[in-house]
Amino acid sequence: MGTKAFTGLTVLLTVLLTVLMTLALGELAYAQDQNKLTIGFSIEAMKGERWQTDLDSFNVRAKELGAEVVSANADGDDERQYEQVKNMIQAGIKVLVLLPHDTAKAGRMVDAAKLADIKVISYDRLIPNSNVDLYISFDRVEIGGMQAKYLVEHAPTGNYVLIAGSPNDEGSKTLHDAQIKVLKPYIDRGEIKVIADAYTKDWLPSEAYLFTLKVIDSTDGNIAAVLASNDGLAGGAIQALGEHHLAGKVPITGQDADLAALISIAQGTQIMTVYKPVTKEAERAAEEAVLLAKGQKTTADRSISNGKMQVPTIMLDPVLVTKDNIKSTVVKDGFQTLKSINQALSDSQRIR
Repeated sequence: MGTKAFTGLTVLLTVLLTVLMTLALGELAYAQDQNKLTIGFSIEAMKGERWQTDLDSFNVRAKELGAEVVSANADGDDERQYEQVKNMIQAGIKVLVLLPHDTAKAGRMVDAAKLADIKVISYDRLIPNSNVDLYISFDRVEIGGMQAKYLVEHAPTGNYVLIAGSPNDEGSKTLHDAQIKVLKPYIDRGEIKVIADAYTKDWLPSEAYLFTLKVIDSTDGNIAAVLASNDGLAGGAIQALGEHHLAGKVPITGQDADLAALISIAQGTQIMTVYKPVTKEAERAAEEAVLLAKGQKTTADRSISNGKMQVPTIMLDPVLVTKDNIKSTVVKDGFQTLKSINQALSDSQRIR
């Protein structure tokens, strides 16, 4: 064989070897990509402090477990959330953690994920009539009961105003039904009269403010108590009451242990809130998502019907918070700091 022919053969072999190595590396990269644990976290809207806390805690725990998180904020837009979920699916997520804006419209997102063989965790809100793999939340029946029972203890008679959450959130109705169950015997005996009762668009404090103003105007301020389903709604009601010199005279409930609510509790314009250790909820969701991504079973210890199936469920325990136990609950857990609460208070109001 001549030198020129030998050289040509060598070049050809080199090219073939390079091609084979490239293909092999490509297959390896593809295999590694397929084994990568990528989790999608779709959040309905990042309003208020609640959901940012959840996302931050979820990200930290997922990364500790070797997973990559892709998240998206839908800003309260159902179509945007649907498109964001489809983008996550195309990006190759293995598990979708879904906090829907409108639970009644969330089924199509679950269906899209299932078509791509992706597991779905219904986060904090139960998605009805859908094939979800896990539901993780706090017991809203217990929360609604806590709110109503505590309010009745402080205002056993008189005119009640109920401010429920979004009509698009299945949890709002669950809370409201639990509240009514506690109030019903008092209503039946004529001791309590519900003079106003309404759901609130997107849980907006501004809507609660306007609603409370109308009630104050129509009753000349004859209100014994306000059963607000969360702290944002309570804040709107407090603002309206304050403008009529009624703040602190009308007991108001809440939920979420927001900083503003804890300040209101210390000031005496809100009587309680319900603290949900959301850091634990988010961390647990991350742990369960990684299990599902690895093809393992969840650690759910109960199930709940969503109208289509019995959904494996993890329910975490809520905690009633008043001025007396702020330090031993939300501050102790690091959910809020004593400094951030006290800096908004007068010396006589500060928590020590």
